[in-house]
Amino acid sequence: MLVGGEAGVGKTLLLRRFCRTGAERAQVLWGGCAPMRAPRPLGPFLDVAEATGGELERLVIAEARPHEVAVALLVELRGRALTVLVLEDLHWADEATLDVLALLAARIASAPALLLASYRDDELDRTHQLRLVLGELVRRPGRMKLDALSRAGVSELAGAHGVDPEELYRRTGGNPFFVTEVLAAGGEQVPESVRDAVLARAARLSAPARGLLDAVAIIPGQLELWLLEALAGELSDRLDECLASGILAAEGRRVSFRHELARLAVEETILLERSVTLHQRAFAALAAHGAGDPDVAALAHHADAAGDIDGVLRWAPLAAARAAASGSHREAAVQYARALRLAGGLRPLERAELLEHRAEECYLSAEIDAAIDAQREALECHRQIGDALREGDALRALSRMLFFVGRTAEGEAAGEKAVELLERLPPSHALAVAYCNVSQRWMVVENAQEAETWGARALELAERLGDTEALVYALTNIGSAELCAGHQQGRDRLERALALAQRHGLEDHAARVFNSLVMWPLRLRRLAEAEGYLEDGLEYCRERGLDTWRLYLLAGRARLELNRGRWDAAADAAASVLLDPHSASLARNWALIVLGLLRARRGDDEASAPLREAHALADSTAELMRIGATAAARAELAWLAGDTAAVEHVTAVALGMAIDCRAPWVAGELAYWRWRADLHDDLPAALVAKPYRLSIAGDWAGAAELWSVIGCPYEAALALGDADEEAALRQALDKLRTLGARPAAAIVTRRLRERGVRSVPRGPRPQTRENPAGLTARELEVLALLADGLRNAQIAQRLVVSEKTVDHHVSAILRKLDVRTRGEASAVAVRLGLTSQDR
Repeated sequence: MLVGGEAGVGKTLLLRRFCRTGAERAQVLWGGCAPMRAPRPLGPFLDVAEATGGELERLVIAEARPHEVAVALLVELRGRALTVLVLEDLHWADEATLDVLALLAARIASAPALLLASYRDDELDRTHQLRLVLGELVRRPGRMKLDALSRAGVSELAGAHGVDPEELYRRTGGNPFFVTEVLAAGGEQVPESVRDAVLARAARLSAPARGLLDAVAIIPGQLELWLLEALAGELSDRLDECLASGILAAEGRRVSFRHELARLAVEETILLERSVTLHQRAFAALAAHGAGDPDVAALAHHADAAGDIDGVLRWAPLAAARAAASGSHREAAVQYARALRLAGGLRPLERAELLEHRAEECYLSAEIDAAIDAQREALECHRQIGDALREGDALRALSRMLFFVGRTAEGEAAGEKAVELLERLPPSHALAVAYCNVSQRWMVVENAQEAETWGARALELAERLGDTEALVYALTNIGSAELCAGHQQGRDRLERALALAQRHGLEDHAARVFNSLVMWPLRLRRLAEAEGYLEDGLEYCRERGLDTWRLYLLAGRARLELNRGRWDAAADAAASVLLDPHSASLARNWALIVLGLLRARRGDDEASAPLREAHALADSTAELMRIGATAAARAELAWLAGDTAAVEHVTAVALGMAIDCRAPWVAGELAYWRWRADLHDDLPAALVAKPYRLSIAGDWAGAAELWSVIGCPYEAALALGDADEEAALRQALDKLRTLGARPAAAIVTRRLRERGVRSVPRGPRPQTRENPAGLTARELEVLALLADGLRNAQIAQRLVVSEKTVDHHVSAILRKLDVRTRGEASAVAVRLGLTSQDR
């Protein structure tokens, strides 16, 4: 159960009350996330592991990988009696914690446990990592949103305090924490903000107690009493006074503010000099206390806040390395950035190493632009030193990153320069992977001969050096080129590369192999083959925080679901890629194509916008994988819209590329849409994939049967729609209506009527239900989703339209039903039997 709500709305209180009174028979495990810029990886599971001990505690302390922690936690839960596991404040969670959450959500049903996860929904913008994770979990857990207090609730609380309830409601908006702070502070005037209310309450404390609050305020989350004593000295009666006031709360030998909003309010009032002193004390105390297993993330945090340059340069890289080892690559990138900010006094080589580590972590967490910036700086450091070997390797790494964002001309120049530089030196790992980089580029532009030539150079050098990484890299390039050409040995070579990469811990390379084993079979319409690797690949990348490759595979899932006719699932996958600001241009290109095709096939507005963006991303890359798929999608949109004149314009360049690359599935699809626009290309049979070739030749039945065998229901229906027989046309119409493909269904309906068929049924129409308000089909669809509790953003994602379009539909629904709220509209939907389950 996901519990969301604004800060101060009462999520923690609800969870604690439930665990105390509603789950009396259950054991409770509780973990919370700390509000730090780069928190300790797996933070909430440290709390849980303290209670469980055993293997889980060992793994969490060692900051193991998310999949290892998830497995150990599930083993623990399966061996216990009924358990409630609470993970609090996930909006502050590190990347590894979110990965564990995703894995737990998928498997929690195997344990006698309830997982409760709370988060602030008012702090999640469209790009927040938790929002992206929640998008993937949307169909699994339940959801609860806590709302603020009503006017009546505020009035009831204010009754005994002599405060104007209307004024209190107006100022607080019914936020429970704000309301209770105002009432606890006393006074006739209602403060303007939560901060003012907290400070008014704190002002009633003695000066020594107020000083203790400052010490607690500089530590995010809970702090143990030994640390508080190190910060503030003898606690004596001061702590009792703070606890009695209700500003602080104690749990065992730990103390914290009752709410993070209160801590922030107090922290903001601490003078800079005192804040620095307190952070220095915290840093010294933690360093002395954690000699055996120091909390390196906390040490880096306090060293930074104290302005301790040496402390930051010592502890931030260690915190980054630990975060990277546990799969929290975003947190690792932040820690390296923290060190680099203060690294002006380091020697060029030391600075270059920090920059290259940051570039790698940014790359792995799909922050490619930041990775490129860091890699460029590292390259300049190596040039300044005059180290040709490191300079060549840095050029090769920069080249690869540039390819990821579609800056192909720059990437090719950097890759060629790297080889030129490294070939002047003795044979090395750097040269082997530089050869691999060039081979990869030739593979991506589908020049199999050059890809294999450069791959063979890399393979020979890798075997001579005993270099496993270069061997895997070369095998991946050669195997991908062979698989793209439809040769079975390519798949065998890729499986060998995958086994080697996994055995030797080459995670980035393993993820890339998964990508090849999904994307090329999708191109060849070997859907079952792609499906066989897709989920394993996604799980592998999610467990290890490999977001760059996870987003590629998620885009592949979107295309697979589109081909399979599972359009809602395709929409969800595409939206997840597009909502993530770190999606590389290729993953974004594929997702935009899926989104554009879904909108076009459903007859929705705004179908052209994503395809225009996809074209802009693909146009300069010289990569058929992007250009061909984008051109085919734009041609389909033009045909569905009746603009056959546009088909030639959008397909001409891509068709020439497909012919040059000898890519029959790309050439065949483009030739097929050109044929529908009455453009006839005289292509060799070997250059047109069989189902397209059958349709162009007039064998609609053979094409439809072959598409059905492949598993593409939309394409099979289009092929049937070319028939002259009424029965086949009716079958095509039924299939298209089932899919929700309104424009294509309209085309087939016209064909039936042109052949004199007058009894063409209108098909299942939502308006045939009781619909006294005259809602349109799309408005009924939106109403059904409203009744299921979906918010506008979720409805937009499900229907593959913009949120603004959904806003318009909701306004129209409220007006036509003559109701004021979404709840009232939902009640009408339930009464009419219009929930999505019914539909």
